[in-house]
Amino acid sequence: MTTLVVSIAYHSGYGHTAVLAEAVRAGAAEAGAEVHLIKVDEITDEQWETLDRSDAIVFGSPTYMGTASGAFHVFAEASSKRWFGQDWKDKLAAGFTNSGSKSGDKLHTLQFFQILAGQHGMHWVNLGLHPGWNSSEGSEHDLNRLGVFAGAAAQTNVDEGPDAVHKADIATAEHLGRRVTETARVLARGRVAA
Repeated sequence: MTTLVVSIAYHSGYGHTAVLAEAVRAGAAEAGAEVHLIKVDEITDEQWETLDRSDAIVFGSPTYMGTASGAFHVFAEASSKRWFGQDWKDKLAAGFTNSGSKSGDKLHTLQFFQILAGQHGMHWVNLGLHPGWNSSEGSEHDLNRLGVFAGAAAQTNVDEGPDAVHKADIATAEHLGRRVTETARVLARGRVAA
């Protein structure tokens, strides 16, 4: 079986989301994928081609004003060239985001990613975890400590730098990278069997 290709198409305004992108990369690589980090605000023609040959694309952006960043929206609009040819149809998609508030309307950003993936005919991979930190025996160090199901969500205080991204949120993003790769492997085997 050929090596699975997972690309992480992300924007990071202040470095916090880049920490999560690196965590998704680490999880996907640990699961055996060839992984590419692609900064959407600096994307090249070669990187667009990398996205086209990827088995899975993981979208990432900070949540600004209740949605993905402007730079990510520019990338999403530019992806319409792929939409016309259905170039990303049947690829896997997933997403991650960070904001300063515990909620911060991060769910809306993840839903924006889901709709983008749906318009491209992609298959969404959710986080696949129960919520953490939701009982008296829970802890802020639990995976999925913010209790989001659609993707990996992180919270970092607005007055702290990228080194303050919570370790549990990093571990949750790593989990997402592994899950996307493992799901891509199952899908690839199914396609071969069919």
